Amino acid sequence: MIKVFKYCFLDLIRSRWTIVYLLFFILTCGGLLYLSGDSAKVVVSLMNVVILLVPLISMIYGMMYMYQVRDYVEILLAQPISRKSIFGGYVLGLSAALSVSVALGILIPLAFYDAPQIMSAQWLMLTAISILLTVIFSILASWLVLANENRLKGFGLGLFIWLLLAVIYDGIFLVTLIALEGFPIERLALSLTLLNPVDMGRVLLIFQLDYSALMGYTGAVFEKFFGTLSGSLIIGGAYLLWISIPLGFLLRKARKKDF
Repeated sequence: MIKVFKYCFLDLIRSRWTIVYLLFFILTCGGLLYLSGDSAKVVVSLMNVVILLVPLISMIYGMMYMYQVRDYVEILLAQPISRKSIFGGYVLGLSAALSVSVALGILIPLAFYDAPQIMSAQWLMLTAISILLTVIFSILASWLVLANENRLKGFGLGLFIWLLLAVIYDGIFLVTLIALEGFPIERLALSLTLLNPVDMGRVLLIFQLDYSALMGYTGAVFEKFFGTLSGSLIIGGAYLLWISIPLGFLLRKARKKDF
């Protein structure tokens, strides 16, 4: 697995598209820091970019790369290497390369403009959420490629999953809360948030920026939940499930698929 990971990581880290991805975040973050000068406001602006673009790029770029190396993977399958090692190495390499790009793209401009803020909770949370979303959607992308020989169908499903989790889910969430506003819906709101990794990231950043007062009573309930040890463990467990369950599906599909 280590050799496959190393090959995949080095191949991707030298790719011009990965470099463009890195430069995009460097220019975006650097431009916002230069124009604003207030790191807290920059985190708010970057939050919207991260929540929407990081899952989209991880999904599309991940699927493009996995479809591109499919023939090479079939050659590796003819060697005395386990399928778990091959696909695990590729997923790990893909996730690591994209995570390094987005993390450096956020932190390099901050190091130039306001280095002490690198260790602040807001920027660390933003970077951590970027990496988590990258890993989750890279795994989903790899699974979709393995499950769909037809590239058009694979990309269509990938875009639908991104659209559902990043855009449509929020609309369904809001309509549900409005329809049930006369009932105690705090636990329902918490449960619905934990079912979506994108929403979890957004809510965690909002509370790091102390904007929970804008959410009213529900915001107070969320703040009480996220501020406790048990709440933090539940959130960590939810993200772990979002990583482990798709990864389990991927490895199961790889083990049973007839190449």
